[in-house]
Amino acid sequence: MAYTKNTDLAKNHLEQAWILSENINNFDDVKFDTASLLAQLYQQQDQSSLAKPVLRKAIELSQHNVYWHCKLLFQLAQTHATDKEYTLASELLAVGVESTDESNATYLKSLFLLSRAMIMMIERKTNDVLAILSQASPIIDHSIQNFHLKEYLKVFFYVLQVCHYLQLGQVKTVKTSLKMLQQSIQTIIAPNWPSDEQIFGQNNTEMFMWLPKEQLYVLVYLVTVSHSMMAGYMDKAQKYTEKALTQIEKLKSQENKPILAVFQIILLEHIIMCRLVMGNKSLAIKEIALAKDVCLSSTNKFLLKKHAPQLHCLLGLYAMSTSLFEHAEKQFYSCIQETTERELKLFANLNLAIVYLRTKREQDLRNILEQIQQENSQCSNSQALMGSFYYVQGLNAFHKSSFHEAKRFLRETLKMANAEDLNRLTSCSLVLLSHVFLSIGNSKESMNMVTPAMQLASKIPDIHVQLWGSAILKDLHRMLKEPTQEIEAYNNHVNFSQNLIADQLKCTKFPEHALINWFQGDPPLPMLSQDLLVQPSATIVAPVASGSGVPIVVQQQQQQQPAGTYVRLPGTLNQQVMFQ
Repeated sequence: MAYTKNTDLAKNHLEQAWILSENINNFDDVKFDTASLLAQLYQQQDQSSLAKPVLRKAIELSQHNVYWHCKLLFQLAQTHATDKEYTLASELLAVGVESTDESNATYLKSLFLLSRAMIMMIERKTNDVLAILSQASPIIDHSIQNFHLKEYLKVFFYVLQVCHYLQLGQVKTVKTSLKMLQQSIQTIIAPNWPSDEQIFGQNNTEMFMWLPKEQLYVLVYLVTVSHSMMAGYMDKAQKYTEKALTQIEKLKSQENKPILAVFQIILLEHIIMCRLVMGNKSLAIKEIALAKDVCLSSTNKFLLKKHAPQLHCLLGLYAMSTSLFEHAEKQFYSCIQETTERELKLFANLNLAIVYLRTKREQDLRNILEQIQQENSQCSNSQALMGSFYYVQGLNAFHKSSFHEAKRFLRETLKMANAEDLNRLTSCSLVLLSHVFLSIGNSKESMNMVTPAMQLASKIPDIHVQLWGSAILKDLHRMLKEPTQEIEAYNNHVNFSQNLIADQLKCTKFPEHALINWFQGDPPLPMLSQDLLVQPSATIVAPVASGSGVPIVVQQQQQQQPAGTYVRLPGTLNQQVMFQ
């Protein structure tokens, strides 16, 4: 199993060892290590149905041994989570909480509680997540005596709490937890902090760990990037993404563990959306191609299976930003067909609605808005996504010249955006409201809306809102007979427009641009012939971009790290949980 590729022979030996050792007393290490390894081997061969009974039998036999009982419970919970059997995984983790309570293994109890909270997040059981985190918090604060173990648990806890708030689009609410998480990681990466081997090698009930501190460091960057994206601070998101990618390359040079590729792909998904918002499509398509290569290079193309819908969505946003609406539609449709995650589907549908709006397909637009309304009326969605839904409805009403209706929808969007500091949603809503007021001849209110919109757009920076806002300002200053300001606004508008068009034309020269023609199956290698590339028009349209999230990992100390199982968190393009 360790040194050859002869899995059949490995399986044969392990099956014999399990049969021979199953009924031998006082033989725990051999017996349960055999069960654990055999289950791992079955899973590597996509035979989880064979792994589960072995692990269940081993759990039944190991109740007297806290270490093995807990290890096997974690492993079987992971197996069920891999198969999306979340209720069974949650029940096993609840058993772990009870058994560690009886044996007074407080540290392990905390790990089981936090792992169960992750499963609840995957199942979108918001109230249950809060209840479990509330149960875990006092245990971590008051019952864990070992300072180093306490700090690791705090990082685990704060990452979950931050992800929970971000998946609900609560960018403002999350700030305190994010700050606490950043303080904890600074403590752990300090030069005087002991090695992981020293911390987790004291006794067998403390030999379970979360991520190694070097990977935790990357993870905290990732969470911070997610927050910056949702809050609309693209410069910050870019800065932290670059730092995290540098750290990943450093870790890869030491040991290229599969989770590093997971971190890399999620960071790339973030940075691509940043580029599109900032009007840098030429870098975005290069990075989409890099993300595709990372997925293809993973073992058994595992990452491609999990991230193909996101890649299609990113290509849809890219095609949309270059006004290739037919390609954008097909990419969003591919994303919707391939994903089982409600939030990603909603995100793609909202952008598809804008495509229908821009291509004047009123019936398709009406159908998709009704579908979104029906599918999400009873669901708890991200504040950012629901605000975006109101924004799209406002945009539709504006195009139909239903200005009163447009104002109603956009005020709802602004209320949601302002409550949680969703700056990009605020700037988009303000500039559209300004256009609504301009259309009904209310220059004063129009100016009151476009001025803060432009200030926010400059801070983000969002070149599409700046382009739109400068056009409105030009018309407003003309109405107010202010020729100097009108010329200034016109020059700004021309500048923004020329920058976008120049970047747009640059994209067509890249072979990576041909990726917009990939709609199903494995993505192709770059196409070098310029004849195969689709040329965009010179019209600029801004996609609805959004924020995203972060993976979470549980592993046992000194275990070889498998590829893991990735499950989408409620959120936007790439909010994910990794439970391992």
